[in-house]
Amino acid sequence: MSAITNALTGVIQWIYSIIHNHGWSIVIFTLLIRIVLMPLDISSRKGMRRMSKIQPQLNALQKKYANDKAKLQQKQSELMRKERYNPLSGCLPLLIQMPILFAMFGAMRAIANQQVVEQVFQFLKGETPVYEGWLWVKNLWMADSLFASVAPSLNSMQMVGHDVWHNVWNTLTAGDQQLVIQSIMQHVPEFGGNLDFATAEALKATMPSLQAALVQMPAYLAQITPMAGFENINLILFSFKVYEHFNGLLLLPVLAGLSQLLMTKINPQATGQAPGAEGQTAGMGNFMKYFFPLFSVYICLTSNAGFALYWVVSNLIATAMSYFINIYFDNKEKREAGMKLQEGTVK
Repeated sequence: MSAITNALTGVIQWIYSIIHNHGWSIVIFTLLIRIVLMPLDISSRKGMRRMSKIQPQLNALQKKYANDKAKLQQKQSELMRKERYNPLSGCLPLLIQMPILFAMFGAMRAIANQQVVEQVFQFLKGETPVYEGWLWVKNLWMADSLFASVAPSLNSMQMVGHDVWHNVWNTLTAGDQQLVIQSIMQHVPEFGGNLDFATAEALKATMPSLQAALVQMPAYLAQITPMAGFENINLILFSFKVYEHFNGLLLLPVLAGLSQLLMTKINPQATGQAPGAEGQTAGMGNFMKYFFPLFSVYICLTSNAGFALYWVVSNLIATAMSYFINIYFDNKEKREAGMKLQEGTVK
């Protein structure tokens, strides 16, 4: 999986080197991925349409052989072979997309971790951090949420591996490294003056000093202090604090849920439900139809906005493709039906 993650990170960074914005780089990258996967999507839709045609016959077989599972499987297999339907045809795109999704999560986390460390060192050098935004999101590498500050949170710092801290630290000039150390010593008198990110153990010893310095710096506190007078705002029965420099508007998590719901309506195979399915299969499909949108909201709320952007754009492109693929096959079937009708009239 790490090889795929590194490959995806490399492609995104290559696009970024051309357009100089990670947000639009993610949009372009997602479009390219969906185009590459389009043949699989078309094949999958073709298989699902065959499935919808034979579903009534499958339902009839289930009722007829409800007490004879062996006979039921035999008859179902015979019907599928006759209709040239492969049950795995609808699963293939999902099997290929899942590794890409996990690798993309890793790629976004890798880029986010580096950005977080760079921003922390900018704070500690006494500089104003450079945040990379995208449209309404102020920092692409923090969550698109009213609950998330623009500045790197202490939790996001702790999630970064020692290798990232070590690599970014080594990119600083000797003068910048000295500025960071002086800043920490100013706010953490007991700090000995040595920063070491070479190993996980060394990072554990270093991290408290970094955190203690940050939480006492005015520039950092300004990013995470709640606004006066806005301590308790009720929104949809929840009470929370709105931050002065909140990072986003919750649009990406909401769009993720809505786009996932729309995609499952246009493309029922996304929930594992075949059109016309009955009984337990239909019940599971209905459950997944609402589970996936809620799961999408949760993932995008707890991930950085870069990954949430990939999730939303991928859903929207997949939904649009499914819509036009369905139109294509509908028109094709109408033409074929018309030709058969004409042939029957001639005979």
